[in-house]
Amino acid sequence: MSTAHQLSLTDQQVALISRALADRRRYQILLQISASTEAVPCAALLKVHPVSAATVSHHTKELERAGLISTVREGKYASFVMQREVLQAYAQQLMQLG
Repeated sequence: MSTAHQLSLTDQQVALISRALADRRRYQILLQISASTEAVPCAALLKVHPVSAATVSHHTKELERAGLISTVREGKYASFVMQREVLQAYAQQLMQLG
């Protein structure tokens, strides 16, 4: 299996991802989103994480800013999808450090 195009991240993108993953709550939210093959509704995140909707919103915005998730909007409702290729590119760049 070969990939047609290897995603390359800038140093700034790597820093944003590192910062996003450094927060325990964001990491847990990312784990929950990555466990699903479908978009994860914000309401599902709120059921698992005992924080306010504003806090979940803040964390998902940081994950989206880092490129780790994307937001799917339907009216006033938001769901989140993992951007696996970004996480894979991040892991590849970290592996090159060694």
